Parts: sequence; C-alpha cells; structure tokens
Amino acid sequence: MIRVVWAFVVRADAIDRFEQAYGANGSWARLFEQYAGYRGTMLCRDVANPRRYTTIDLWESVEQRTAMLAASRLVYDALDRACASLTESEDEIGVFEALSGPPDLEGKP
Repeated sequence: MIRVVWAFVVRADAIDRFEQAYGANGSWARLFEQYAGYRGTMLCRDVANPRRYTTIDLWESVEQRTAMLAASRLVYDALDRACASLTESEDEIGVFEALSGPPDLEGKP
C-alpha cells in the first residue's frame, strides 16, 4: 500500500469548494476510483491553520497509480486546472510506502 501526500493552502473564499472537490467523495476521488488499485482519499485540515490541508490518496501500488496517471492524463490535467483557483499553493509532498501501523488504517480514513 502506498500513500500519495499533497499539501495545500486554500483560499479563504474557496474552503467549501475545496473540501467538496478534494474530499473522499469529491471530484478527484471520483476520477481515481475508475482505476484499479485506488483505495480512497483522506482529507485533513491543520488544527492551527484552518486554510492548510493535506490529502492522502491510498493506492495498492506505485505501478497502479502510474497507470492511472498515464491513462487519465487529459482528464487529470483538466481537473487540475479547474481546481487551481481554489488554492494559493499546492505541493506533492511525496509517495510513501506504509511499513507499519494499526491494521484499521490500511485503506480506511
């Protein structure tokens, strides 16, 4: 299982729209769920800075995520452009492999 972690600073006037687009049932999750290996998205908000968020996308493997990126490039890029106005910054933190942790966290927000 891998986790793809992104960090965002959301525009103050776009918080509701951002949470809808990036949440577990949002536009991004609906795109990803069309592809093998996707196991869900966790949306997290910083307690100290409520405009700062992370998303954690769960995939069974790097190869499955890479296949999704290749197959959905046009749709992915269009969605990325549509969501760009919601944020002040967006950074992919990295792709992480889970080495240990409680079993109930594997694929479940």
